[in-house]
Amino acid sequence: MNDVNMDDRRIAPVLLDWYARCGRDLPWRRTRDPYRIWLSEVILQQTRVAQGTDYYLRFVGRWPDVASLAAASEDEVLKLWQGLGYYSRARNLHAAARQVVDVFGGAFPATMEGVRSLRGVGEYTAAAICSAAYDEPVAVVDGNVYRVLARLFDIDLPIDSAAGRRAFAALAREQLDPARPGLYNQAIMDFGALQCTPAAPQCLSCPLADRCLALGTGTVARRPVKRAKAAVRDRWFNYLHLTCGDEVLLRRRGAGDIWQGLWEFPMIETDGPVDFADLCRREAFAELVGTASWHLVRSVVVPRHQLSHQTLHAVFHRIDVSAWSPAAAQFAIPAAEAGDRALPRLVERYLDTL
Repeated sequence: MNDVNMDDRRIAPVLLDWYARCGRDLPWRRTRDPYRIWLSEVILQQTRVAQGTDYYLRFVGRWPDVASLAAASEDEVLKLWQGLGYYSRARNLHAAARQVVDVFGGAFPATMEGVRSLRGVGEYTAAAICSAAYDEPVAVVDGNVYRVLARLFDIDLPIDSAAGRRAFAALAREQLDPARPGLYNQAIMDFGALQCTPAAPQCLSCPLADRCLALGTGTVARRPVKRAKAAVRDRWFNYLHLTCGDEVLLRRRGAGDIWQGLWEFPMIETDGPVDFADLCRREAFAELVGTASWHLVRSVVVPRHQLSHQTLHAVFHRIDVSAWSPAAAQFAIPAAEAGDRALPRLVERYLDTL
């Protein structure tokens, strides 16, 4: 980190002035309700604001307070969450709502310690809630904040290292406006989202350009610094869309993998692409199809599905069987009810093609 005069380090007045002119008008910024602020923060993790806003409005329309969300079933929450991905967020959201009811008597906690104790709530989310709802003087540090601070102060510490996280947290606290912490946190996050963007930042019109050290040294494009990305692995999913009369097979995914708790057709994962004839020789196929007569209606290859560290290659085989095998019968449901279950986006994409 380069040294800079302390008088030149204060960016809060400039950011707050910029925010008053250019900040986004978002529905969760028109309330001090900690439940709604928390809901928006959970939805916006790994989600663009444009997409997240629609989901936020759906959630508050259906569950306007924490008690109503806690009273919902997990399946209902997962169904409304469908399409947002990272479904652990939805499960944690639901569990935390029940925690508020069971532990805090239905009143959303009003301290950093209490908010931080909720399921799935980390330091950033707790700071965002407490600063916006309660004017708690705590600084947020998210991807936008990392980028703004890394460029302004030309910091070359990796943001995903322990030393980097400590340095940025300290700098964020130093820059916070303690009189208007919620407003300041919103300002610096919007500044990163709209002005100091990852690609093509608007440096020529930036109100902080004269004090941006990275702009002066030509390192804007190299800030913030990250360590090497984790390798992306390929997986091959072979789905069996089995139907018998007006019934279809759906199974709930278990713990320990992606899409925990969501519903999907029976799936055989392989080490690479396989043809249907090879799939038919698998023990799992024989167990599901059984000894009844069956007919392959069609096979559909869907476009690869990209997750953060996985690339999924999927084929769906639509198969009609004359009778359910004992192994399959336990998963049979009326086909008309399939749309009521929370499905992975990959399965939804396949169903959209039918």
